[in-house]
Order: sequence, then structure tokens, then C-alpha cells
Amino acid sequence: MNGTILVGTAGQGILRSVDDGATWHRLGLKEAIEFDGVVRSLLVDPRDPRRVFAGADAGICLSEDGGAHFKLLDSPANGLTVWAMAIDPRNSDILYAGTGAPSRAAMFRSTNGGKSWVRLGIEIPEFCAGVNRPRILSVCVDSDDGSVWFGVEEGGAWHSTDQGETWRRVDDKDSGIANSDIHSIAVLAARGPRPKTHLVATVNSIYTSVEGPKGPWKQESSADRFDGMYYTRALTPLEGQEDALLVAIGDGTPGTRTRIYRSLDRGATWDAPLLHAEPNSTFWAIGTHAADANLVFAGTKYGHLFRSTDGGKSWFKDWRDFSEITSVAWTPFVAAIKAHPKSVLGAEPHHD
Repeated sequence: MNGTILVGTAGQGILRSVDDGATWHRLGLKEAIEFDGVVRSLLVDPRDPRRVFAGADAGICLSEDGGAHFKLLDSPANGLTVWAMAIDPRNSDILYAGTGAPSRAAMFRSTNGGKSWVRLGIEIPEFCAGVNRPRILSVCVDSDDGSVWFGVEEGGAWHSTDQGETWRRVDDKDSGIANSDIHSIAVLAARGPRPKTHLVATVNSIYTSVEGPKGPWKQESSADRFDGMYYTRALTPLEGQEDALLVAIGDGTPGTRTRIYRSLDRGATWDAPLLHAEPNSTFWAIGTHAADANLVFAGTKYGHLFRSTDGGKSWFKDWRDFSEITSVAWTPFVAAIKAHPKSVLGAEPHHD
């Protein structure tokens, strides 16, 4: 693989590898993201693999050299923890970012590639029952019409058809989404006989609608579908395969039992891929890129990094253990990463 692997963590900033994981390096000193900071989201511009956005505890950051260096994009999100980001697939100048705990949950938008940002006019309660301070865990943009979604833990699923100027809450008793603890949202475009498919993953169920955002939504219990495991994370379309999905499932947080499940029919059926090592906690983040649909990375809550080279059919654990993995990405651009005194240097693969 020619490219750069990026692992966002809680406590080690971003670690990068340009030699297929043989060695890893943290960000250096005097970067916008502290080398011992928190990075909750990573997002590669689909039209320019050099541009990597990072949602950090400093705010919204951008690398224009494949992850070698990051700068802070001045925005109303400065100093807030950014949990999720998304790019409009039709126009990469349009971006969205969602914040959350320990800061206030809010949505932000840029229409010029991140040069300037505005806070969108939706108010999310400062506190909630389940996690004290809500956090926006998922932001998703429809590739057909540019409508945007975000999901809040805990605070519901929200949809906008006008780039975030107005919002409609989707989860309610009439729609069929009975849980406001939203972990992931995905939209799959219509393809052949398959209609557009909306999927919303709550903490313990996956809801599906093929009739639009208003539903009705079909519920499937995670525990019933996934071998008794209920905790649903990182529902992720597999880049380059329009009907394929991956989802991380565990028995809790941090959890003791976890798997990644794979669907080739938009979530109608799921298979449990082969894991060649036992994860130490629930899978938390999945990273993929359209440049190679077979190469996928996944990280656990307690720092195990797994990779698949066959589109999620089987997974191998990387030799390096990390602190809490919060996000994973890879870009088909080789960043000019140099070792420095604060780097986390590697060893031969498959040795600690």
C-alpha cells in the first residue's frame, strides 16, 4: 500500500505511518493538535488525498500534506471538541462538523473548503440523561441531493434539506425510531432495483428506511442480529462498493466481546468476518477510502488496530498498540513524515 495511515486517539493526538504500519510517528511540537491531545474524527477529502481534516479538542484542523502537519482553521468551533465531520460528495467545498462533550454540542458548516465557518441555528440541550453532555457522533451527507444528517448521543437523529439552515428531528414514536441515542447514520444511493436506503444505528438497534427520512423505519435489534451483542458503533459504507456496509458491534463500552460484521446487501443480511486475533475491547472506529475498497482499518476502544485487505472478510491485528482509538483513516498520498524527539517510533512488524 502506498499512502498514509492515520490513527486518531484520546491522549496521543494523531499517529501516522507511511510504511504500511512498520513505524508510527506522532505529530511534532508546535502543531495545532497537541501531540498528547484528543482527536475524535478524521476525514480525507475525496477529491484531494492531500487534504485531511481532523476534529480535535482544539477545534477543526486541516492538513494539506497528507497528515504530515495540521493547522487550526479559525472557526466558531475553536476550543470545542469536534466529534464528527462530513464532506458533501457532490461539492467538497461544503463541509459539516459536529461538537460535543466536554464542550457544548453544536453543528457548524463551511461552504468554501474550510476557509470560514458558521454555527448553524439548531440548539441542542447542554445536558442529557444518558451521557451527561451530549456529543454529535455522526454526520452524513446524501450524495444525491446534498441533504445532511447528524446523530446525537443522546439527542436524536436530525435531517436538513437546505444545507443546515433548518432541521427536522427524525426519531419519534410516529417514525418508528424509538431510541434517541444515535451512534451512526448512513445513506446509500439508489442502484438498479435497490432504492435509496437510509440507515440509523442507535446504541442497540439498526433502523432502515427505503421510503425516505420520514419512514416508516424498520427496526432490527442488535442483540438479536449480532450474536447477543447489543452495542452498535461505526456503521460504515464500504467505499467503492455501493451495497456494502461494515458495522462494529460489542457487548458494551469498553466491552469484552466485539466483532465487525459485513453486509453486501445494504444491511438485509450480515456475516461475521474472520478475526485472526482477539480484540481487547469494543471496535470503535472504521476507516476506508475509495482508492482501495479492499483496504479497511478498524480500531478498538482500548487501542488495538486491525486491518483487512479483502474488503472486510478477514482481519489481522497490527503490531502496534495505541491509546484509546477514536478515529481511523488512510489516504492514498504518502506524507513527508520525519522522525522527531516526540515521535512514537516503531519496530519490526508483529513485535511489541
